[in-house]
Amino acid sequence: MTATVNTTDITRHNITMAPDGRRVVIKLFVPGEDANSVHNRTSSLIERILQLDESDINALLDDVLNRFSGRHHDILAVFQHHYQVVQHRVPNEIELSPAARTLIGAYVSHEFSVEAAALCNPSMVPHPDQSELLPGELRVAISLRQIGEGHISSIGFCSAILGPGAAIRIEDRDGPLMIGQRVGAKHMRHQLCAALTEDDIDNEASSYVLSALPERYDDHEFEEILGHLPNELLARPTTPTALEAIRRSVGADYAVTFPATIPLHQRVLWPSTPTEAKGMEDARFVQVLDPDGRTAYQATYTAYDGFNIAGRVIFTRDLRHFEVTTLHGPAARNKGMAMFPRYINGKKYALCRSDGETLGLSVRDEQHRWQHVGAILVPHRGWDLIQVGNCGSPIETEAGWLVLTHGVGPMRRYAIGAMLLDLEDPSRVIADLPQGLIDPDEKEREGYVPNVLYSCGGLVHDGRFWLPYASSDVRISFASMPLDRLLHRMQPIT
Repeated sequence: MTATVNTTDITRHNITMAPDGRRVVIKLFVPGEDANSVHNRTSSLIERILQLDESDINALLDDVLNRFSGRHHDILAVFQHHYQVVQHRVPNEIELSPAARTLIGAYVSHEFSVEAAALCNPSMVPHPDQSELLPGELRVAISLRQIGEGHISSIGFCSAILGPGAAIRIEDRDGPLMIGQRVGAKHMRHQLCAALTEDDIDNEASSYVLSALPERYDDHEFEEILGHLPNELLARPTTPTALEAIRRSVGADYAVTFPATIPLHQRVLWPSTPTEAKGMEDARFVQVLDPDGRTAYQATYTAYDGFNIAGRVIFTRDLRHFEVTTLHGPAARNKGMAMFPRYINGKKYALCRSDGETLGLSVRDEQHRWQHVGAILVPHRGWDLIQVGNCGSPIETEAGWLVLTHGVGPMRRYAIGAMLLDLEDPSRVIADLPQGLIDPDEKEREGYVPNVLYSCGGLVHDGRFWLPYASSDVRISFASMPLDRLLHRMQPIT
C-alpha cells in the first residue's frame, strides 16, 4: 500500500522557499590548511603582502570594501579579527599600518554560501515578536537547515505570518547574514556529571572537580578549580584521562549571541566545536513551558563531525542568545530527538529513535540522562517498512499529543503521517492516520535527495494545523488543514 493524500482536506500552499546562493557569511580562510595540506602558506602570503607599497595596499583594500561591504555586517571588524588570528606570523620587528593589517585580514577571509546546495527540514514556532499584526494573524519563526559547500549544515531562520484562516505570507529575508558571536557559557554541573557517567569516568580527580564546582559555573571558574587540583591527584595515572574527558565535555557546551539590531532572518548558528564541524543538522525547535510558568524555546539537533553524530540541545528565551549543551543517555545516541513542549506529571519527555528504525519515547532521569521508555511506533505498513521517526515535537491538542511522523518505504521514499498520544501517558498511542497525511507529488519528488518529504515541526493556529516541510532536501513548502478534520481522520487504536 502506498501513502495517499486527501486533497480536499490538506492544502498545499503556493509558496516555495528555494536555496539562495546570495546568502553568504564570512569565514576564516587559511591557505593550505583549507585544502587539507600539511603546509601552512600564510607566512608566505604575508611576506608577499609586505612587499606592496602603502598606496597599493590602500587601493587593494578600497577595492575589497567596494566589492564586499554591502554583503556583510561590519566587514572591517571581521577583517581585523581574522588578522588577529594570524598576526603571530608577522615578524616582530615590522610595524604594520592599520590598512595593511586589515588587508591581511581580507586575504585570510572568504565567503561561504550557506544554502548553495540545499534548503530543507524546517520547524515552526511562535515568534517572540507579535507586534503590528492584524486580528487572526500569528507571526512564526521558522528554523532552516542550510546546506552549503562540502555538505556543511548550519541553522538559519526566517519568519512568516499565518492567518487569518488559510492565509500565509513569508516575511522579508533579504540582507547580510551574521554568524553568532561566541560568548562565555554558564555550564551546568549536572551536565558534566552525566557526561562523565556516559564515559565511565569515576575516580578521585573527577570526583574532586565535581564536588568543587558550583551548580552553574563559567569558564574562568572551571579553570580556577582545575588549577587547584591537589598535586597528589595530578600524579595519579588515571588523572590525565579524567581531565581530558572533563575538558572535552565542558568545551562541547557553549553560548552564542547576536546584537539586538540583527533581525532573526539574518542570524546564522554556525558549527562552533569539533564535534559539529561538518554540520548542525535538522534542528527541531519547540516553544516550551518551564515548571515555573515561563516560556522559552528548545531545539534538539544532530552534531556531525564527518564520522560521528551526537545529540545537542539549544536553549533560548528570545532566539537571540542561544545556549548549546550535549544530550546524554542511551536514548540520545541517534538522530531525531524531539522534546515535548511541557513537563508531564513532573517529568521531561522526548521522542527518540535510538535503534535507527523505530519511533520511541524517552524520559530524562534525575542525572539528566535520557532513558528509554519504549517503542510507540514500529514499521508495519507498506509505506514505512524501512524506518519510522518523528517530524518534530508533539503538539498539544484537546484530543491528545499530535505527533507528525515520517515513514520510509520502497525506493527510500519518505512520506509524512500522524498519530495521537495520550496527554497524561505519552507512551500510549490512542489513534493514528494509517494512510498517511502527505507524500511527494510529481514536482516534489525531484531534487538533491529525490522522493523525500520531511519536516522538523509544525504548529496549530486558530484551529488550523500548519506544516512546513522540505521536499527532496532542496526546497521548503507549506501545507495546512483544519485541525478538527485531521483529528477526525485519525483511527482509534484499540
